[in-house]
Amino acid sequence: MSTPEQTAPAPSATTVSATASAAAKAKKETTAGVVFGIGAYGLWGLLPLYFLVLQPAGAVEIVANRVVWSLIFCALLITVTRTWRLLGNAFRDRTVLGPLAIAAGLIAVNWLTYTFGVTTGHAVEASLGYFINPLVSVLLGVFVLKERLRPLQWAAVGIGFIAVGVLTVSYGKLPWIALVLAFSFGLYGFVKKRVGPKVTAITSLTVETVVLAPIAGATMIFLGLTGGATLASDGPGHFWLLAASGIITAVPLLFFGASARRLPMTTIGLLQYFAPVLQFIVALAVFHEAMTPDRWVGFGIVWLALVLLTLDMLRTARKNALMKKRAQLNPA
Repeated sequence: MSTPEQTAPAPSATTVSATASAAAKAKKETTAGVVFGIGAYGLWGLLPLYFLVLQPAGAVEIVANRVVWSLIFCALLITVTRTWRLLGNAFRDRTVLGPLAIAAGLIAVNWLTYTFGVTTGHAVEASLGYFINPLVSVLLGVFVLKERLRPLQWAAVGIGFIAVGVLTVSYGKLPWIALVLAFSFGLYGFVKKRVGPKVTAITSLTVETVVLAPIAGATMIFLGLTGGATLASDGPGHFWLLAASGIITAVPLLFFGASARRLPMTTIGLLQYFAPVLQFIVALAVFHEAMTPDRWVGFGIVWLALVLLTLDMLRTARKNALMKKRAQLNPA
């Protein structure tokens, strides 16, 4: 009498080929996602070098140009991709336009604070803001979404508060640049998630820059009239460097969108540390900013908190994957 194993049909060559093809495609997509993610966070991490070559332009002029030139670049992209209809739909939908207008205000605060920090000798503190950002995201989950924290998350948040205290003593004041960056970007991400898949990355960025463009344009005109603008007074090279801010703003965002579509959030969460690590290295190696022993202690405590968050994230992802696998093997 034959056993079930003996009578079960062997998988066909077509089935085996299809499975292998799907696995290869998934691996290729994952590799592409990692490359795009490293590209996005790498470019964000090296952004201080761009601000360095823009001297003598100040933070306000840089941000104003960033908004205006980003809008022009986005308009070109929308024309090429023929997505003007999607943009029109975004402006007609209050559930999209309202949150994106709020997001525009938050990202303007973030850009201005970050540019100010880098151009005034506080690039190390600016990098601290993006190290703290994951902790802020956890706090938003507690106070806004009413989420319950797991033990490692509580430990990370508590250690984060200790780090801020240590760094406050080190700096002789609250590290306000870092805190403004962390909270503005954390809230920005929260608002953008509320919009969800209703808009594409380019549509979203275009709406945000349209909201900010009148203020940015007025600022550029004011700086030009009062002699505070460098756009047209420091040669064609400087002009085109400032004009390139549109591309430098949009390209990392496009890379991030391409990465997020291909990778799980756990991997994205790990890749996000690329940016502040590079910012920190640039601040020390290129800008030669001072790091006193007590600041090293403060940063070390922050990094410990991030290690705990990362361990919790990996453990939770593994647990969820096992539960999903069990559910597939034992369907109800």
